[in-house]
Amino acid sequence: INKTMMRVELPAPLKAGGKFVFRCDWNYKISDRMVQGGRGGYEYFPEDGNYLFTIAQWYPRLCVYSDFQGWQNQQFTGRGEFALTFGNFKVAMTVPADHIVGSTGEGQNFQKVLTPAQYSRWQKAQTSKEPIEIVTLAEAKLAETKKLTGTKTWLFKADSVRDFAWTSSRKFVWDAMPIRVEGKKVMCMSLYGKEAYGLYRPFSTKAVAHTIKTYSDHTIPYPYPVAQSVEAANGMEYPMICFNYGRTEKDGTYSEATKYGMIGVIIHEVGHNFFPMIINSDERQWTWMDEGLNTFMQFITEQLWDNNFPSRRGPAYLITDYMKLSKNQLEPIMTNSENIIQFGPNAYAKPATGLNILRETIMGRELFDYAFKEFSRRWAFKHPTPADFFRTMEDASGEDLDWFWRGWFYSTEVVDISIDSVKYAKADLDADIPASMRERTGNVKLAEPMINWPGDISRLRNLQDKNVKFQTDVDTSLRDFYWKYDRGIVPYDSTPIRITVPQRADKLDAEAREQLRNKHFYELSFSNKGGLPMPLIIEWTFKDGSKEVDRIPAQVWRHNENNVVKAFSKDKEVASIRLDPMRETADIDESNNSWGSLPAQPSRLQAFK
Repeated sequence: INKTMMRVELPAPLKAGGKFVFRCDWNYKISDRMVQGGRGGYEYFPEDGNYLFTIAQWYPRLCVYSDFQGWQNQQFTGRGEFALTFGNFKVAMTVPADHIVGSTGEGQNFQKVLTPAQYSRWQKAQTSKEPIEIVTLAEAKLAETKKLTGTKTWLFKADSVRDFAWTSSRKFVWDAMPIRVEGKKVMCMSLYGKEAYGLYRPFSTKAVAHTIKTYSDHTIPYPYPVAQSVEAANGMEYPMICFNYGRTEKDGTYSEATKYGMIGVIIHEVGHNFFPMIINSDERQWTWMDEGLNTFMQFITEQLWDNNFPSRRGPAYLITDYMKLSKNQLEPIMTNSENIIQFGPNAYAKPATGLNILRETIMGRELFDYAFKEFSRRWAFKHPTPADFFRTMEDASGEDLDWFWRGWFYSTEVVDISIDSVKYAKADLDADIPASMRERTGNVKLAEPMINWPGDISRLRNLQDKNVKFQTDVDTSLRDFYWKYDRGIVPYDSTPIRITVPQRADKLDAEAREQLRNKHFYELSFSNKGGLPMPLIIEWTFKDGSKEVDRIPAQVWRHNENNVVKAFSKDKEVASIRLDPMRETADIDESNNSWGSLPAQPSRLQAFK
């Protein structure tokens, strides 16, 4: 045994396809995790004298043996999490007789450990469209005070999982409902004490179901039969079970921040069933491969829960405060977990934001979603490295994204693109013009910046997409006081406007000359001050108040990564120009993104009274 690693010496080399069986006895000390801050342990409730146990990292776990590095035997020092291999488990837990147990895997003897009434509710829950309390609040409160003696043994079975965790307490209310993922039933469940009842009863299991559905749509169909959320005043993930927070005030009320924080952490921790529990990356070396990818999917899932969900990570403009820090406070995303200074922004927020920029701004949703789903399919129940992710995204999409991976993941460069100069000209109709231009007109959709701006490009696209259904619209029972109080979102206006499109002709006739006379020509000079190339997204505001957007791919920087000059022809005279009007590229300095007379931009902190 060497610190956190144990090596088992085989009596002879194990040949391919062979088997070696050994037994291991061990002890596990259950500590007060509220004092020590561990991932597992117990929480004591002095008000009623009861405990809530979360049993995790509690047995000797097998390291990964991979084809690219052999044994992964880096020591566990606390921050970088786990590198584990898949296995099948059959586990029996003997606990106090009035405890309720939740676990990785499917329960094998519920009929024996539950009361007849509870087991009847469990059977009813198998086909229910709403969460049903298997163990009711009244039963949980009674168990807290009665405190039976004796024990019961619960049996669970789990196949193809990389870890096994469980929870036990007499405090638990337990509710459950099924969903279908490609025809297969998944039981979505929650366990929570009375302290969390006002939040977990209406939201938790439905958030679990929404997460499993959304992740399955964007990655692979969820392969396990169970997904559980346990309220345990923290956030940590294991196969088929996760521990989350979210308790009401003593009077049963809760704040809006607590509600959304709870839903967000449930989505995040349940989402870890996909990253890294199924797409099984090495957390100890590359935290971002599970936390970053999962945080990206969490953002998508939150926004599909409610189009006004206050996501903390995902939108590009939310990462700029981190990226504008001094270089000695930044590390590349590819930094080892133990060496990261700003852990949350580096391993969670920045990779999630980068993927969102790829999806919304660089690749487009359709192409990105196809490639991301293909990565998940290819690497399910395998051990992908960062290179596998990068190569699969490029191979599946047919896009060369080396420039993006290099800048966003391997460097600390930032996005800071400026408008350096604007030159304006009118056509000289007395000059010798070698070719002319004719124009055709037609109805097109109103330019995006003209709509009621919801604050984020992802929200905008979700509002535009008629196929997107928000969970709070599908299930109106999720609309609490805070949802109804102030939405702040105005429906998207798709009114068409009339535009002109230039077309070349052989001659410049009188009509064409007259039309050309009204053309306005602009030459814009841009510089890449931050080092990271990005698409040029240019919003033109004309003197009549109308707007238009041009989107130029990042390849515009391929010949010169520092400076670019582009010419534009417009039908109307321009009053102002703005770069990245929807704040979708994570530009850290918006003060150099505009030219002309622009309305003052609100700061991140706004005073209304």
